[in-house]
Amino acid sequence: MAIRTGKVIGFCALGYAALWLATVLGTLGVGFLARENHTSGENLAGINHFTQVDDVVWRGSAPGPDGYEALADRGIHTVVDLRAEDLSEAQLALPEEDGLNLVRMPIRDGQTPTEEQVDEFLATVENADGPVFVHCGAGVGRTGAIAAAYLVRTDQASSTEAAARNLAVGPPSVEQVYYALTTDSDKSEQPPVAVQAVSRVLDAPRRINASLDLF
Repeated sequence: MAIRTGKVIGFCALGYAALWLATVLGTLGVGFLARENHTSGENLAGINHFTQVDDVVWRGSAPGPDGYEALADRGIHTVVDLRAEDLSEAQLALPEEDGLNLVRMPIRDGQTPTEEQVDEFLATVENADGPVFVHCGAGVGRTGAIAAAYLVRTDQASSTEAAARNLAVGPPSVEQVYYALTTDSDKSEQPPVAVQAVSRVLDAPRRINASLDLF
């Protein structure tokens, strides 16, 4: 019985590894093709993937020590922080120390914004007194998801175009790709439970590694 159980576990582990590798390689391959037509951004004072979304919105990774000052120098007025990670009061105070308005809109790593969060983001951009910078941790998945919803909802891109722009920056999760491809000008619904479940299983190694990097 123990031998049979071990074989089943081994088979499942091998199947998971094969599916995970196929997903990663496929996403990276599509991302490589997307970068031929779309920018992957620049580095700005510790901000990776610093990329212009449109005339008002910029996107990128969480700013480093000098990042907020660099954003202020670029004329950014408002920072939208999508991180749901535990952040200290000192970290949350950094944008305002450099004269930036901070809006928090927590989304868990690897996941997508709710309809209410998209509406809030659209209202934030519309009511801001200047350019808006949106970021998560790496500036790839969560940032790309809300940027895609913003572009499609404001009729600046099709869902396919928005998804391609995200893939050019970096590999998002399966549910984030699905989210970008299925959003439209009227709504931005989160992926079905089945898509979320598969995505989170496949994305588990990356999320575990990201959580370890916080310590």
